[in-house]
Amino acid sequence: MHRPISEQGCQSDVLGFLDNFLKFGIQIEWEEAQDPYFLSCKDCQAKKGVCGFNSSDPDKQFICFHSQSTLSPPWISHDNRNRIAILCLIIVLTSFVLLVSVATAIYRSRRLNSLAAEEDPTTLFLHRHRSASLLPPVFTYEELDSSTNHFDLKRKIGDGGFGSVYLAQLFDGRIVAVKYLHNHHPATAAGQAFSNKSFCNEILILSSINHPNLVKLHGYCSDPRGLLLVYDYVTNGTVADHLHGPKSLYNKGSLTWQVRLDIALQTAMAMEYLHFSVFPPIVHRDITSANIFVEKDMRIKVGDFGLSRLLVFQDTSSASSGYVWTGPQGTPGYLDPDYHKSFRLTEKSDVYSFGVVLLELISGLKAVDQSRDKREMALADLVVSKIQMGHLNHVVDPVLGLDTDTMDAVAAVGELAFRCVAADKDDRPDSKEVVEELKRIKNRTHGLLRASNSNSGAEVAKI
Repeated sequence: MHRPISEQGCQSDVLGFLDNFLKFGIQIEWEEAQDPYFLSCKDCQAKKGVCGFNSSDPDKQFICFHSQSTLSPPWISHDNRNRIAILCLIIVLTSFVLLVSVATAIYRSRRLNSLAAEEDPTTLFLHRHRSASLLPPVFTYEELDSSTNHFDLKRKIGDGGFGSVYLAQLFDGRIVAVKYLHNHHPATAAGQAFSNKSFCNEILILSSINHPNLVKLHGYCSDPRGLLLVYDYVTNGTVADHLHGPKSLYNKGSLTWQVRLDIALQTAMAMEYLHFSVFPPIVHRDITSANIFVEKDMRIKVGDFGLSRLLVFQDTSSASSGYVWTGPQGTPGYLDPDYHKSFRLTEKSDVYSFGVVLLELISGLKAVDQSRDKREMALADLVVSKIQMGHLNHVVDPVLGLDTDTMDAVAAVGELAFRCVAADKDDRPDSKEVVEELKRIKNRTHGLLRASNSNSGAEVAKI
């Protein structure tokens, strides 16, 4: 507690006294009515300001100081805090509007893509005949275009009547084969319908079957720019490549009689599966050596189901006879003459085509060769006439170099092929009988080989 100035008396150290005095500050009282300088002070205090003196401007000496946060921008003051709330509200509303706009754009884009897919006639057809969950995955055109390096000709690994096949690597690293279906007569509605029908048919057939000797369909793409199918990539070409391709002389060396017999049996087992293990039964309609694909271990997969048909009978008369009425389609040289003449398709049509494949495996000759005599242009006509004359050995592939025992097996397969290509379908065996006969021939051949090897071992032992 300090004494009033009047009680402190004279001070010897005036400067020291003033220094101590000013540390405690002074209190000033004034009368607003007598001192006009302070008339504005009430208004300043009402605005939570502090009255001050502006020494730099003699005309406007009074100044009202407002407290201000050092972290706030100069245009936001404590006397107007609602500006911060307004700013935050504006930011929140703007963000919400942007979020809604982006979400709407994404929804509309997906909706348009969905509608486009639903309006695609191919997609509509597939969904009418098969649940979407049972169909294989759908690829975009851009994905398959990129995976084949824009369908680079260097990536082409096959070219047939129904499409070109390209080697592709998908984004997930899988190596697959992509078939780009040819658009037959694109200027005509009939040509476009044929391509779409073949495309849809193959998807529906392959999505309903599963067998180790049948190719697997990994997906498809239906796009105005092209119809694409994605399959297993079978690394070792086709049976036709091995028998008749540019490297056939080299490849035939790998097609020993045992390998050819295995190829025949596996193909027959795939055919039997289509005819007896699937309902309704499936007729492949294009079993050819070019549609039998060979793995590195010489196991095979039958492919190209573009012409395949389900044996769905339209009337009771055809059901009792086991055929459907349809225009003949297939590859020349393999086409069943009974089907070609009567328009009646049965499983026996596949048996005929398979019989031609057997003849190819035996002879190493093409199913059709225009360089041969007109009467022997078709391999079935050529070999059947040789068998009838007892000269099958004249058409056996010389690469085989068969001994007497193995020649008996070749003759047995030749006899089976002879029955398969009978002109009347009723004279042909069904695929079950074909499989049983080939198994019997294979077992007998293996037995002869084991006996031969045993005898050779005994001879060596004697020596």
